[in-house]
Order: sequence, then C-alpha cells, then structure tokens
Amino acid sequence: MLETLLATSNDIVPLVLRLTLGLVIFPHGAQKLLGWFGGYGFKGTYGYFTQTAGLPGIIAFLVIIGESLGSVALVLGFITRFSAVSIGIIMLGAALIAHKPHGFFINWQGAQKGEGFEFHILAIGLAIALAITGGGAYSLDLLLGSYL
Repeated sequence: MLETLLATSNDIVPLVLRLTLGLVIFPHGAQKLLGWFGGYGFKGTYGYFTQTAGLPGIIAFLVIIGESLGSVALVLGFITRFSAVSIGIIMLGAALIAHKPHGFFINWQGAQKGEGFEFHILAIGLAIALAITGGGAYSLDLLLGSYL
C-alpha cells in the first residue's frame, strides 16, 4: 500500500501542478492555523467552523490541518496523492457549503456578498491530476519510493 501511495514518475508536469496547488493553498492554511495573512489562527477558525458554520469539531480540525500541513506536503511532494485528495475534498466542501450561494464567479468587482466557486473548481482539478500522477520530479515521494 505504501508503494502505491508513493508511486510516481520523474515527470516535471506533476511538479508544476503540486507547486501551484501547494503554494496557492498554503496562505489559506496559514491563515487558519497560524493567523498569518490576516487570518484568525487555529482557535478563531475552529470556533468559526464549529459555532457559526456548524461543522463538527473533527471536520473543523481536519480542514485546518489539511490546508496548512497538506499544502506544505504538496510543495515537498510528500504523500502527494493523500495530500491532494485531502485538499480536493476540502475545496469541494468549501464550494458546496460556503461559495455555491454566491454563484460561479470570483467577486472581482465587489458586486456580490461573497466569492463564487470558480477557484475551487481549479483547485479540485489540480488535486485530481495529482491524485492520478503522484508527486513527480523533485518529490519526496520519488525519493522515498526508490527505497521501497
């Protein structure tokens, strides 16, 4: 099972995909976990998710950890498939629960009350591609997989 999880090629395309997804998601995770980039940190985010959004505590915890540590794991190419699927699920949940009521488009003009879900579709697409390909070139998966 570990061999399957780490399996990847030395292809450059997965590297581009995982760096793109990981670097875009990292600030969102850092907001939630550390309070960086204007975020509320773990306590504030957890409180919002559980009290205002009504999510179960375990889901709130997994979203915070998934976005923060999962994005770092993607950048490093460590357990890429698991990290990508986790982030994909988080993005699907965010799109359906928080962003669907605001329509498709990102709120470029400030004309709507929230952000649409087009960003989430792109992130889910990258996550699916990484779940299929693995981490690719310069990934810890490739390095660790060579020892199995």
